[in-house]
Amino acid sequence: MYLLQCGAVSSDTRHDTPVAVASRSFSRDARLRAELIQRYPRVRFNETGHTLAGAALVDFLLGHTKAITGLETLDERLFRAVPDLRVVSKYGVGLDMIDVDAARRHGVRVWWTPGVNRQAVAELTLCLMIALCRRVVPLALGVRERQWHQPVGRQLSSAAVGILGCGHVGQQVARFCRAFGADVLAHDIRTYDEFYRDTGVRPVTRDVLLAESDILTIHVPLDASTRGMIGASELARMKASAFLLNTARGGIVDEAALQRALVDGRLAGAACDVFAEEPPTDPGLLALPTFIGTPHIGGSTQESVLAMGRAAIAGLDGLDGAVDLTSFA
Repeated sequence: MYLLQCGAVSSDTRHDTPVAVASRSFSRDARLRAELIQRYPRVRFNETGHTLAGAALVDFLLGHTKAITGLETLDERLFRAVPDLRVVSKYGVGLDMIDVDAARRHGVRVWWTPGVNRQAVAELTLCLMIALCRRVVPLALGVRERQWHQPVGRQLSSAAVGILGCGHVGQQVARFCRAFGADVLAHDIRTYDEFYRDTGVRPVTRDVLLAESDILTIHVPLDASTRGMIGASELARMKASAFLLNTARGGIVDEAALQRALVDGRLAGAACDVFAEEPPTDPGLLALPTFIGTPHIGGSTQESVLAMGRAAIAGLDGLDGAVDLTSFA
């Protein structure tokens, strides 16, 4: 069903192009719906509350020229099945769900705005760091059970924090940690000399990052080069007293290896907001008292949802800092 809205919008800003919004997060936000309809009156929203996949996603997108997608998988089969689709605007920052090469082959332009949720993800990362350092979650659950344990934690201000991936989110996390007084190390395949110089962040090799970090936090995209990047051998190089965090993408950390490291006491604790399979089905890791799992809420703040949604609306027309990923060879 198309949702129609009449309003005082000039003809040069209204478009008759049919738009499908597959993203469930965008679809349930009243402000974003109203702003999109104001520009594109012919909109179909995902009302299911679920991430669409397979035939359901194909049926949803059929007949639409433009689409806003979030966690939906867009691959060769999908693009072949929806020949009318010409523009995809990405809600959020993760690109591992979109086969950009397949989009290019089928004449579909993919627009994406980098770093739009950096503040929200960085704040959650900081929250999880402190929760691990002070054992907040198991101790809070213990108080519910009338337990009164007072173990000694550690302060973030005295920790060496390692940033694996120093892009938009990684840099914001580094700023937060430096504000706390932490020593911050960073490793990235790109060079950010000006940022390192301005903030006092110390660039190091990946081996040094693993060996010296008291807290290691991951902020790289998921692709062929990063899938399984943190496995048994990398975990073995970390301090037994260290904490590992992943608020980037599931699949970067080998969850089975992480579970073994925590069970064996070769790692003090870990927190993940993302998992290889979501929701995760293996209860082993989730049940460990040294592990904190959250349900992929890094970008789920009122402010971030609005920012990501508005960026996605702008991306439908290639505006406001959006990047056409299909323009890169």
